[in-house]
Formats: sequence, C-alpha cells, structure tokens
Amino acid sequence: MRVVAKFGGTSLGSGDRIERAADSVANAVAAGHEIAVVASAMGSTTDDLLDDITFETDDADRAEIVSMGERTSVRMLKAALSVRDVDAVFLEPGHPDWPVITNELGEVDVEETKKRARKIAAEMDGVVPIITGFLAEDHDGNVTTLGRGGSDTTAVMLGNYMDADEVVIVTDVEGVMTGDPRVVEGARNVGRITVDELRNLSFRGAEVVAPSALSYKDEDLAVRVVHYQHGDLLRGGTRIEGEFESLIDMREEPLACLTIAGRAIRNRAGILSQLANALREEEINIDAVASGMDSVTFYVDVDVAETAEALLHEAVVDDEALSSVTVADPIAVIRVTGGELPNQSGVIQEIIAPLAEDGINIIDLITSATSVAVFVDWNDREDALEIVQGRFD
Repeated sequence: MRVVAKFGGTSLGSGDRIERAADSVANAVAAGHEIAVVASAMGSTTDDLLDDITFETDDADRAEIVSMGERTSVRMLKAALSVRDVDAVFLEPGHPDWPVITNELGEVDVEETKKRARKIAAEMDGVVPIITGFLAEDHDGNVTTLGRGGSDTTAVMLGNYMDADEVVIVTDVEGVMTGDPRVVEGARNVGRITVDELRNLSFRGAEVVAPSALSYKDEDLAVRVVHYQHGDLLRGGTRIEGEFESLIDMREEPLACLTIAGRAIRNRAGILSQLANALREEEINIDAVASGMDSVTFYVDVDVAETAEALLHEAVVDDEALSSVTVADPIAVIRVTGGELPNQSGVIQEIIAPLAEDGINIIDLITSATSVAVFVDWNDREDALEIVQGRFD
C-alpha cells in the first residue's frame, strides 16, 4: 500500500516517542509498503513559539518563526530513520521538491500542489519523504501556513493528491471515542465513523482530525486515526468513511409546525424529553426541533399533525409551566448540506438575503456544523428552492 502517515505533536513529543514513530515507519517499509510522513512540531513547540512573539512582526516573519517546530521534527525523524537503514529525505519550504503551494490569496494552489505531490509519489520507491505539516510556500518562495490543524490538512490533502491508499493520523487518542474518557467512564473506541459525523463533532469540540482536513477526503481514500502507543501504522484505531457531498434537497412532503409555549421553558429540565416522549408513544417521527426563549417547536408530517397536536395538548394541560400549543401547516423545508459550509463566512446571510429580497418569509432556520435547514411556506417552496440553488451554482 501507499500510506501517508501524519505524526502529531504529542506523538513526537520526546526522543522516545520519535523512536517509536521511526520504528512504526521502518516496520511498514520493511513489510513492503510505500510510506510518506507528515510531521507536526514536537509537543507544544508551535504554541510556545507563538507565545514568544511578543513584539511587532509581519506575517512573513511570523510564518518563518513558527515553521521552526516542523523543520526540527522532520530532521529528527530523518535521523531516526537513517539509523534504521531507511532511506529518507526531509522536505520543507525552500526545498526544490516542496509540494504545498499557495496562491496570492493564501489558498492552496490545487493544480500546482497536485503536480508536485504526484512527482513525490512517483519517486517513493524505496525512499520515505518526510514533509513538514502545517507549512506551505507561495509562488515567490515565501513561507505561508495552512492555519490551525494544518498538519492534518497537509496529510489528507497529500494523501488525496498522491493517490495514497490510506492516510493514518497518529495522535494521542484511541481514535474516535464514544465520549471523552477524561470525563465519562466506559468510553470506548468507535471502529468506524463517517466524515459528516466527525465534522459535526469536530466543530463542537472533538479534537480528533481538523475539520479543514476532511474536505480533502474522497470516497476512495481511507483515513484512520490511531494512538501513537500502538506502534503499528496499518491496524487499529478508527476508520473515517465517505466524503462530503454538497447537496440541496427539498423535502417532497409537507410538514406541520407545532409550537408549545410556556413560562421559562428554557430553564425546565427534561421538557424536551417530556414532549418528545408524548409523540414517540404514538410513533410520530420528529423531522426537526427548534427552541426559543419560551417555546419549543416540533416539525412533523402533515398527516399526523392532528394526532400530534392532541398529544401535546394533553401535555400542556397536565403541566402548569406550559401555556398553549398551536399548529401551522403546510410548511416546506430546504436543506443545504456541505462539508465546506463552516468555512464560508456569511454563508447563512447569503442563503437568506435573496429569499428576503424576493419577499419569501422564512418561518424557521436551523443550522448545524455542516447543514442549514430553511423552513418556508409550502406555496413558496419552488421559488425558494430555485433561489437557494442559484446561490450554490
């Protein structure tokens, strides 16, 4: 196999850990695999360097300073592999074979980077390229960076462009866990997870793979997260499956909107569970939920709206904290899903502003890390869909 192995700062945080990393690469090479390495700065070197820049500096000088962490790591790994009789070469900005190029906007020059990555891949027979993560170079030869989590981005991007079979992210966690083991007992490894699931978790605090990296994953590229203590690049950890798909979808059937109002409903523990359970007992599926200061809204199929209203009315009558339930229908929902949505500043405004300009009232707007759901009157659905599609064409 051709594998791109990214070693995070923790996995390179000491001499012993660098030795462990070198052993895992050497073992994979001995087994006949082509290995390219992407290295982060050792430990917290980058953060330490940034903290030490207490003086005025321009972006170019700052990038040169923070690049020293990754530059040191690749030299350490190259030295450790050499004593294991592995032919390795380190690549950093300024090297004639350096692959990651950015344009005048600071964005990755895809065509140039692909061309250079493929050249490295073609020359990997018996040679392990060790590439600085996080760093890039513009067309004038200046050092630039890929932002937070940039080493993950380097690894998955190069894995894609080098036609690798797999990208292995070596870090200090046992892949993706069912919960934070520092907080909950019995947390266990998740063997498989989709990019959409992980992207949502990543944007809500899970520090496993940088969200920016996942946009470079395609269906054919396997990505796996393993703990550095395993010492085996080819087994274990969590496999990340699938790829991001940009999709604009309008639900074919209309929805009903049931809103329950109540005093200080936001401070009432278990209120959502109480109301949702009332619907669950009759097997009424909830398409979406929205909450306000003193209200909760459920969206359900129109054909079960009357039953749902009756059930929720019973809950209102039985609870002094709840005041009333009301129903509005028919309602349409248009969902915009895409892995790049979180990276597009003002994307919500760009969706809703054209609707407002066309006089289409937005009944509700529900967002997640990778999707936006726009609820409009059923009669406005076709016009709304056309407008939203036009935004993303």
